[in-house]
Amino acid sequence: MPIPMKTKVESHGLHTSKRLEGKVAIITGGASGFGETTAALFARHGAKVVIADVQDDRGHALCRHIGLPEQVSYVHCDVTSEADVSSAVDLAVSKYGGLDIMFNNAGIPGSLDFAIADADNDNFKRVFEVNVYGAFLGAKHAARAMIPAGRGVILFTASVASVVSGESPHSYAVSKHAVVGLMKNLCVELGKHGIRVNAISPCAVATPLLTGTMGVKKEVVEDIICASANLKGVVPTADDVAEAALYLGSDESKFVSGLNLVVDGGYSTTNQSYTRVINTVFSPKSLPE
Repeated sequence: MPIPMKTKVESHGLHTSKRLEGKVAIITGGASGFGETTAALFARHGAKVVIADVQDDRGHALCRHIGLPEQVSYVHCDVTSEADVSSAVDLAVSKYGGLDIMFNNAGIPGSLDFAIADADNDNFKRVFEVNVYGAFLGAKHAARAMIPAGRGVILFTASVASVVSGESPHSYAVSKHAVVGLMKNLCVELGKHGIRVNAISPCAVATPLLTGTMGVKKEVVEDIICASANLKGVVPTADDVAEAALYLGSDESKFVSGLNLVVDGGYSTTNQSYTRVINTVFSPKSLPE
């Protein structure tokens, strides 16, 4: 799939100061979707970035697109392989001198199994292996590098499914609850080492991963998202997640830890179903003449 020519931030020329100058970041799942956009934004803000993914062609293409060979690297990394994750951390430390930000972003939606009685057991295990065990390994090896330094940031991509129930397959929803639980436990353990740990929970965004899973075009997914959104007038994009990661990875959030930052336009604060039914029942067309 084509690499976008510019991120929203680049095209608007915002945030001209380099908020991650001198920092080293690893982004798992960094070759596409949220990871791709975040890698470009981090590099724009001065970070040295290691893009860790299994999509080798996309990863190398993204490095060429960003165009900063001394600043951005790609490494093949299956997050379910401890050897791969360990090697990615070792690469960041040996090539760039340390590790300041570990963004555990890699994840899969799994199959659309909504009925527990018919759920695919192997799918459930695979979703947990990538989304939870992969995040665990990323945090484990990031901590190995960060604890001696007495500083660092560990981030996770969770999901609005961690705070809203019944709208995602069981495997995916439970995996994202687990990621948030891991984040909170690590926040408590690693705080004494000066390490901040946070999660980002986006709502549905029309990334290639989601559109591919749903089997429809980007425009169809965006129409669904906007129709169900609480906040009208904007379309959520990968840029919104990248900006959240930039904030949490920068020194601007130096006293923010243990936060599940929900990026959903207020969707999870309310259930609009009742209001919609009431509006339908009491709409002018439904009232007797």
